[in-house]
Amino acid sequence: MLTFTALPAFNDNYIWLIQDAQRQHCAAVDPGDAQPVLNWLNAHPEWQLTDILITHHHQDHVGGVKALKEATQARVVGPAREPIPCLDLPVDDDATLDLFGYTVQVFAVPGHTLGHVVYFNQDANSAPWLLSGDTLFAGGCGRVFEGTAEQMYASLSRLAALPESTQIYCTHEYTLSNLRFAQAVEPNNSDLKQRLKEVQLLREKQLITLPSTVALEKRTNPFLRCEHVDVQQAAQAHAGRVLEQNSAVFATLRSWKDTF
Repeated sequence: MLTFTALPAFNDNYIWLIQDAQRQHCAAVDPGDAQPVLNWLNAHPEWQLTDILITHHHQDHVGGVKALKEATQARVVGPAREPIPCLDLPVDDDATLDLFGYTVQVFAVPGHTLGHVVYFNQDANSAPWLLSGDTLFAGGCGRVFEGTAEQMYASLSRLAALPESTQIYCTHEYTLSNLRFAQAVEPNNSDLKQRLKEVQLLREKQLITLPSTVALEKRTNPFLRCEHVDVQQAAQAHAGRVLEQNSAVFATLRSWKDTF
């Protein structure tokens, strides 16, 4: 059984620490800053950092890799098609890796960056989990910086097809702002209204809003709901034209969110 601890970094990043209590080994996910991880390791000297998992090359996800590698000699796993510091194990679509005895699948999800990957585990003894990086957020998705809207829509559709019980560990505390945009798209979505209330209460107490689940995202995240009539109508009203493809609905939503 693995546990996940969120280590805050910068203004709104989370570095997820995946812990295997049996071995007292842990893995850091997207450490943009080494210090939060080093502080945790210093406070828990019985634990060993054995792995560093990277989803994409942006500095707020890789900035701490070199220092952590030097301090711990942890294995660095990351996308084969991106420049990742100290990379030991390059991975690409449909690769698998062993993490504490668990088989983790790798999916290529181009869009936010061209080489972005995510990590997925489905084990019979616990809920499946996904390290989604900056592709799928709670209530939203990443900006399309390097890929195309069509690529990003395909990537998100692939993640939406994962088991609904999948726990989603993304890397930013963007949930409240994402849901405010979602409400502008779907003001009559009752699931969304309830989720927004719950998230507002959490953020008022400075509490984390993660992880999410695939089921919750499919009910409340407009970027995973491009086939729904209300979302399509909102996107078409914003665009001022008929949108023939779901990917065009997505592209309109993403452009709308960029300036929301």
